[in-house]
Amino acid sequence: MNPTLQNWLADEIQSLRDQHLYKTPRILESPAGGRVRMDGREVVNMSSNNYLGLANHPKVREAALRSVEEWGVGAGAVRWIGGTMKVHQDLEERLAAFKHTEAVLVFTGGFTANSGCIPAVTTKDDVIISDELNHASIIDGVRLSAAAYKKSDGWVYPHKDMDALEDCLKRAQGFKKRMVITDGVFSMDGDIAPLPDIVALCERYDAFVMVDDAHASGVLGKNGAGTASHFDLYGRVDIQLGTLSKALGVVGGYIAGSARLKEWLINRGRPYLFSTAHPPMVAAALIAALDVMENDPEPMRRLWANAKWWKDALAEKGFDTMGSETPITPVYVGDEAAAQQMERMLWDEGVYALAIVYPTVARGKARIRTMPSAAHTEQDLADALAAFVRVRDRLAVHA
Repeated sequence: MNPTLQNWLADEIQSLRDQHLYKTPRILESPAGGRVRMDGREVVNMSSNNYLGLANHPKVREAALRSVEEWGVGAGAVRWIGGTMKVHQDLEERLAAFKHTEAVLVFTGGFTANSGCIPAVTTKDDVIISDELNHASIIDGVRLSAAAYKKSDGWVYPHKDMDALEDCLKRAQGFKKRMVITDGVFSMDGDIAPLPDIVALCERYDAFVMVDDAHASGVLGKNGAGTASHFDLYGRVDIQLGTLSKALGVVGGYIAGSARLKEWLINRGRPYLFSTAHPPMVAAALIAALDVMENDPEPMRRLWANAKWWKDALAEKGFDTMGSETPITPVYVGDEAAAQQMERMLWDEGVYALAIVYPTVARGKARIRTMPSAAHTEQDLADALAAFVRVRDRLAVHA
């Protein structure tokens, strides 16, 4: 192995450790749920995106198993060269109806949906205007574009600041196309984008809107259809990204919009063009998950009941949840070393809750990010709360 590379890697990894930014994954040894077995012990899982508990839902599992018998385990090809099966087409049609759009194109992940769509719909003659707290997949998708986008050039506006967004739009009138992109629900803070205001400004200044609904899917809107549904903005949001990996419990991402947009992305969306299609059991399981979301209100009701209980209980105990409006519930810590210490202590108390540190959030803004879900029982949440209080009090004693 090349010693220069290996020495560089060792130095950089040590630097992460020194800055309290180093991460290592724990290994899940049971099906996803509110209480799981991980690294040899039972813990309350407060870090899963399995909002509705569908990752292990009986109907979803049964659909996947039936699909293996019918279709086998792999598509065998890229979508456009023979890898698109009827079950993939059925999924896209179901998603389009769910989102009230003309069409949907499914990608292998939400990250690849952003990196496939954003560069495909913008050119060097365009500008992309972005909220400063947008998800990393948006940021990387924007960086792949030839459009103007840099924060140093004034195209990244302060979080949810509509006056600043309007200023950007005024200054952007010389570009051929103006794209405004935002998360629907911000993944590290849990707050909701002011989408009606964004849409109104874009209509006034002839810009088009893209919203990343990864954390709104299954959480906001009718049956979990997302922020366009939540704010009754059907037909006014040009591009919607949805995830298939969180509330729907399987894997993938999609772009919802016009039939013409889908046609263009089939021809110019690079992750679509160069990635093998999902295994057919993934598509079948997702159709079953959609069936549950659209016909059984109980998982979404339970999600929001648990989220309210958790937020209220944390507030009563004096924790700062940073203005979260959704099940994403950050517990503010600030210092990176303290956040990572809190994560380790919570683990010792039987709770898996991750510390989120730079570069995922700004330096000095570290937090423990918690995710109450439909899969949690009230006892799960009560046990987690007691652990948070014990750890907080112990840290305060030693501070």
